[in-house]
Amino acid sequence: MRTKKMTFLNQRFLPRWAVFLLDIFICVFSFLTMLFILDVTPLKFHSVWATSGRGLFLISVNVLFFYLFKTYAGIVRHSTFTDIFKVASASFFTALVAILFNYTYFIFTDQKIFLTTGILLYMFFSFTLMLFFRIAVKEAYQYLKALTTGKLKKRVVILGMDDKTISLGKALTTESNLPYKLVGFITENQINKNLKILNRPVFSVPITSTSNDFTELLVQYNLDGVLIVSESLSIKDKNQIVEACLANKVEIFNVPLVEHWNRKEDIQTQIKPIQIEDLLERTPIAMDVELIKSDLRGKTILVTGGAGSIGSEIVRQLAVFNPKKIVILDNAESALHEMELYMDKNHNDLNYTIMLADIRNQERMEMLFAKYKFDMVYHAAAYKHVPLIEKNPHEAVYVNIGGTINLANLSVKYNIEKFVMVSTDKAVNPTNVMGASKRAAEMYVQSLQEHIITNTRFITTRFGNVLGSNGSVIPYFRKQIAAGGPVTVTHKDIIRYFMTISEACQLVLQAGTMGKGGEIFVFDMGKPIKILDMAERMIRLSGLKPYEDIDIEITGLRPGEKLYEELLNDTSTSMPTYHPKIMVSKVPTVDYSEISFKIQEIVAISEYGKGKEIVKKLKELIPEFLSKNSEYEILDLQKHL
Repeated sequence: MRTKKMTFLNQRFLPRWAVFLLDIFICVFSFLTMLFILDVTPLKFHSVWATSGRGLFLISVNVLFFYLFKTYAGIVRHSTFTDIFKVASASFFTALVAILFNYTYFIFTDQKIFLTTGILLYMFFSFTLMLFFRIAVKEAYQYLKALTTGKLKKRVVILGMDDKTISLGKALTTESNLPYKLVGFITENQINKNLKILNRPVFSVPITSTSNDFTELLVQYNLDGVLIVSESLSIKDKNQIVEACLANKVEIFNVPLVEHWNRKEDIQTQIKPIQIEDLLERTPIAMDVELIKSDLRGKTILVTGGAGSIGSEIVRQLAVFNPKKIVILDNAESALHEMELYMDKNHNDLNYTIMLADIRNQERMEMLFAKYKFDMVYHAAAYKHVPLIEKNPHEAVYVNIGGTINLANLSVKYNIEKFVMVSTDKAVNPTNVMGASKRAAEMYVQSLQEHIITNTRFITTRFGNVLGSNGSVIPYFRKQIAAGGPVTVTHKDIIRYFMTISEACQLVLQAGTMGKGGEIFVFDMGKPIKILDMAERMIRLSGLKPYEDIDIEITGLRPGEKLYEELLNDTSTSMPTYHPKIMVSKVPTVDYSEISFKIQEIVAISEYGKGKEIVKKLKELIPEFLSKNSEYEILDLQKHL
């Protein structure tokens, strides 16, 4: 028979009878304390009843109210305000009954049994001690629990003093099981030095600069963490505060606004260490919600790659506008299953269908177009990993080019209103097969728009790297740091444009409302970021030192990789739109018959040819395609011989 070692912490709870007896003991002790105090005062006890009789009466009444209010029923280590209220009620009614009995006896006999002062003292002592007992057990349990798990509460301050931060403070002070102890609030405003909120001090120090006062506060109060409420500070101010905290080995936590908390989750899960994504300077995007809503109203929409990073976010944003129907298509079984679970949980009132299919299968695609009669297509399905596609150019041709052609031709055949394609900055002056395949797809839909008289509007959206997408650099660095390093960077000078998934998909939807047909929309990606700087910052945010705790290795550029990405090529021009973050790029359109013939050649070669033969044909189709750090560089040399 298996035995289990019992300790204070793995006991289920203190038995009710034990709580009941301890409360009675407290009552006896309180009565004796009251006697001792009054005995040294000029007040004299009434001698109608013996001391033992008076004590028996008071304690018996108290026990009766213990039973009536069930003061012993709760788990002491998890006592709440309700439990305290029950104890207070039992003490109050005990005193009330004793006083009423005392005065009733006096009316009939002209004598009193109790001193009123004695009754009130007894009530005060008994309630105070019972309250102290419950608080002591609760705090001791939390302390021992933290001690045994090695997780003592972190001493934290909250930046800011407004309704948002005070709401957070209330949550921290009322939930005793949280691993945080609120030390106080920090504000830049000049305030009374004795001001307190939630019985916690308010410190007046500059927080929008790395001042000595702020640093001294971190050290003086032995702080373990600083909590920043989302939207309460600018990204610039956040970065300054983060630098000051990191210099003093203080953790920084990011907390969403209380009204945005997921009520289904524990409060602790809402408070998360600040991430590199929270510190990238991005201007919030303003969406024309009404325009998008009117554009999607009553529409049946196909989203290809709907289980991928971009596709799934497009689906989530489309769901907000409640179109007539969304068909979510992907060939990744596990990811599609996860997407179905998400939709069932979060959008079960939405009319949607999960479809496992491959865009390369023309017959399967035609069956879906005929069945659902789509109004719009958001085409996000693609192979995107540069080094992998560099080794497998056949697949880039099948999916990125062939799959796009299938969908584009069917969109014309079935009179689709809009075909919105998600492209990439790697299609500009491509240096790898992936970028070249996406550029070929762009060229085909543009030429199709001009060649065929159709109601279908082909719209291309082009942007750079997306933060947090599958296989992107930030999750990759995060895994390397968690594993103890090293963090690998391909080149010390490599830079990239970054945008959050949410931002990118918002702009995709917005661009979809603008397109007249044949445009390539380019998004304002902000300032490029040096990847080496990002790696160093992420290591420091993890509480570690770059090159000491976690090493950074420069591994060399990968096949097809270049130091920087471009959003517009040299021969193009960009024009502004009414949206400040969206520009339209006008690039020369290739004749449809020419590009159609060349792509047919590439597809035919892909069925039996070698990688070099495929890439050679791609270079003939896209003259600006010059390979970098790749086995296909020899083709560029041969072309110029």
